[in-house]
Amino acid sequence: MDPLNLCIALGPVGVYLILIGSINLGRRPFLTTGARDLLALAIALSGFVIAGPMQLFMPQAAAAYFGGWIWIPLILLYFFCAVLASMLTRPRLVIYNTTPEHLRPLLENVVSKLDPQRRWAGTGLSCPGLGLQLNIEPLRSMRNVQLVAVGSQQDLDGWRQLELALKTALRDMPVPPNPRGVSFAFFGVLIVVLIAYAMASLKLADNPNVREFATEVLWRGPTAQTTENMGEYALFLEVI
Repeated sequence: MDPLNLCIALGPVGVYLILIGSINLGRRPFLTTGARDLLALAIALSGFVIAGPMQLFMPQAAAAYFGGWIWIPLILLYFFCAVLASMLTRPRLVIYNTTPEHLRPLLENVVSKLDPQRRWAGTGLSCPGLGLQLNIEPLRSMRNVQLVAVGSQQDLDGWRQLELALKTALRDMPVPPNPRGVSFAFFGVLIVVLIAYAMASLKLADNPNVREFATEVLWRGPTAQTTENMGEYALFLEVI
């Protein structure tokens, strides 16, 4: 993979790793929904999709007609697919930087106020008043916990009430930083630094060969002329 596409592919991943690292190094648990968690992962992988499948399977006729504007519907299609996937998944709450032993007493306190008829069965929780059933699924290696819906009969409004109440309660729950957050932040910063170094050393913004390659592949789309320019770009990289 050439440096330009490598920067496009790894850039969102580096930012995502820095974000996950900062969350795990925080002094408070961080709660988000499963849909938002999936969308964040889709954004992190968007660079690989743009640099890989989108260029490989781009319709050449449409690219020749619309030019660089073809990227707008392609990227929108990718994000619409990610949104659709997040909407089709079961309701889920993800709590970073905590353990089931710390979360369960807090969850019991929150749910008891929302639904006095709640019932526990091992790691499962049924709340008839809220219209939800969930199971506590920990990921101990990453020190996070997921509250995953069980069954198809779920009240989204009940999940929303639980999310807001649990988010408020987590603000007063101090936790030690997760040591794994250091690894995430380190590799994220490393990726960003390597991308910045590659752009500076190869002078991607100022080199006419790189600009011509970027114009052909990323803006005008893959045409017959692109193959010739890609060959010239490959010779340029060999010289470097």
